[in-house]
Amino acid sequence: GDAVMSLLTIIQRVSKRVGLTAPTSAMGSTDENVVRMIELANEEGEELFARHDWQNLVREATHTTLATESQGLITTIAGSDFDHIKNETFWNRTTDRRWYPVSDVQWQEMKATAITGPVEYFRLRGNYLFALPTPTAGDTLAFEWVSKNWCESSGGTGQNVWTADDDVARMSESLMIQGLVWRWKKAQGLEYAEDFRQYETRVETAIVRDGAPARVNMGGTRRGSNIPEGSWNVS
Repeated sequence: GDAVMSLLTIIQRVSKRVGLTAPTSAMGSTDENVVRMIELANEEGEELFARHDWQNLVREATHTTLATESQGLITTIAGSDFDHIKNETFWNRTTDRRWYPVSDVQWQEMKATAITGPVEYFRLRGNYLFALPTPTAGDTLAFEWVSKNWCESSGGTGQNVWTADDDVARMSESLMIQGLVWRWKKAQGLEYAEDFRQYETRVETAIVRDGAPARVNMGGTRRGSNIPEGSWNVS
């Protein structure tokens, strides 16, 4: 993995690569180049974050169901740094059933038709988690979610923006350096196509390798050993 680098280290390395004098400090600097570099470093962090659900930013939440439609604020159920729920990870561990996300249109249709039945649905609205049909109280829900805090302070406090020279990234610093190089060159009106091409190749490789990716089954997806309920003839 990458050696841990601070914001200042990242900016110093990029400065050297693009022919600038490496600054001894960054945050709070009045040097126009350094100020721009910090802004581009924020842009790089935001864009790299948006590209993929990086495993270092993935968290797990558990929640005990309430016998009401509203289950409470998602930022309380998950965390204040909640960004989004990972697809297909939302399960009721008490009933061993998956909960399914629905759109606003589907939700309103189900509300109008007073849906009942074994299949349970959820949606986020106004940062609140809603469930239909109204669940039984006391069940354990679990899901994975992604933190929006792609960097942190030297003390480990999560952030979604650089604030100090000794802040560190929660994503690949080497990718950030490459990204910052091409963004700097583009902002300065310099040729950046080759730097961008190399960066894109590295990002795609990093996405494929992130975490412990499962092998791709070209014959279809295996979703575990859950068997649908029903009557089965055994011969």
